[in-house]
Amino acid sequence: MAEKTIMLVCAAGMSTSLLVSKMQKAAEAEGVDAEIFATAASDADNKLAEKSPDILMLGPQVRYLEGNFKEKLDIPVEVINMQDYGMMNGEKVLKEALTSMGTK
Repeated sequence: MAEKTIMLVCAAGMSTSLLVSKMQKAAEAEGVDAEIFATAASDADNKLAEKSPDILMLGPQVRYLEGNFKEKLDIPVEVINMQDYGMMNGEKVLKEALTSMGTK
């Protein structure tokens, strides 16, 4: 089991899949043991129950969900920087996640 679990949420779960791949490569390069996965906003509650992530990161297009998730979750909830998301900068998004979890 991975040391850290990072969950990404976007409108359909598809646009974040490339970002997940880049984040996983960055994690491997930095020796970070992390399970990183993406899901659609409509399935987020199911995945939260199933995977118990350490952080929830929202794609910019679903930033409106931030308050809702922060109210009901006891984990960090962050909106991915729009520029990092658009550039699919897995390294920067991973660093943001780790920082928010107090890991780096």
